[in-house]
Amino acid sequence: MAKFRPLHDRLLVKRVEAEEKSKGGIIIPDSAKEKPIEGLVVAVGNGKALDDGKVRALAVKEGEKVLFGKYSGTEIKVEGVEHVILREDEVLGVLE
Repeated sequence: MAKFRPLHDRLLVKRVEAEEKSKGGIIIPDSAKEKPIEGLVVAVGNGKALDDGKVRALAVKEGEKVLFGKYSGTEIKVEGVEHVILREDEVLGVLE
């Protein structure tokens, strides 16, 4: 199994699958689905380097669901599964 460890203040996020039906029950074709902006944090870096040389731990942790901007991050495939690499400051919030 290939492992991926993000560096510094980066996160590896697995996108949550898009809904196939609308709230009204209408089936949405693949061509009309938007990429979700919600994902599950799979791995986190060791922290953000501050100006004084200290490292601040990230506020986001593995296993949390996060929201991020539609065009944020860099898309990669890890073992054939799509993921997004984000900086911590690209995360809009944590879903609780």
